[in-house]
Amino acid sequence: MYLRLNLFLLCLCCTFQLCAQNTPSDECGVHSIKPCFVHVAQDQVGIVTSPLRVTAKDFLWIAPFGVATGFLIDYDAHIMRDLGSNPSREDKFKKFSDYVTYGASAAPVIGYFVGAAKKDDYLQESSVLAGEATLDAIILNEGLKYAIDRQRPYQGDGTGRFWPHGLSTWPDGQSMPSNHCMIMWSFARVIAGQYNTPATKITVYSLATAVTVSRVLAREHFPSDVLVGSTFGYLIGDYVFRHRSRQAILFSLSTVNTFNGKGVQLDINLNRH
Repeated sequence: MYLRLNLFLLCLCCTFQLCAQNTPSDECGVHSIKPCFVHVAQDQVGIVTSPLRVTAKDFLWIAPFGVATGFLIDYDAHIMRDLGSNPSREDKFKKFSDYVTYGASAAPVIGYFVGAAKKDDYLQESSVLAGEATLDAIILNEGLKYAIDRQRPYQGDGTGRFWPHGLSTWPDGQSMPSNHCMIMWSFARVIAGQYNTPATKITVYSLATAVTVSRVLAREHFPSDVLVGSTFGYLIGDYVFRHRSRQAILFSLSTVNTFNGKGVQLDINLNRH
């Protein structure tokens, strides 16, 4: 069968507007749920296999992260003992971290429908990306916390043991990484990327940091747990933003049906910050 490929430069607009304004066939949304699951599945594969694509440049942050994590694991129990136990304080910080994280989890749904009501495609896209990132974070966290099997500060002898009784009582704990931190930092990274202003960055990253600190003050996690959760959350949000956002993608190719057969459409983002 003869297949004719035509290259259409549809996105070179003289007004320098972003050309892919029409909804692509693979765009995630209320009326096209299947692409949402496909995107999340693709994200999971890309995130899990990302260590295979590590470069020498990546060690500039991997090495300090590894050293900091090891240091905190060694001193986690000492830090928590020095922090002491205060049920009133712990309850307040637990509620604060829960409410903020629940709000971040609900924000993509609210934002999507607000965007639909206002016909704001960019708000809808941002909401979808934030939702995908937080879902990616939740899924990855589920696997990691069962694989790491670390006791929380209020479990066992309070030292945060890993696999304390082997397989006989598995799972014994779900302390590392912090799910709240992964959700908040993945959400914050996407929103900060979509709305690239100092005010937005200060707001979302301050909220994420507040939740991170609160999880320790609430004695729900050790310091190393929140460090790992925050770092992984940020990386997940960064991955989703760089691979899904129109702000981050300079070129994109997609197949289109034409009168002459299959074609390839090239989208060029001339409005990227």
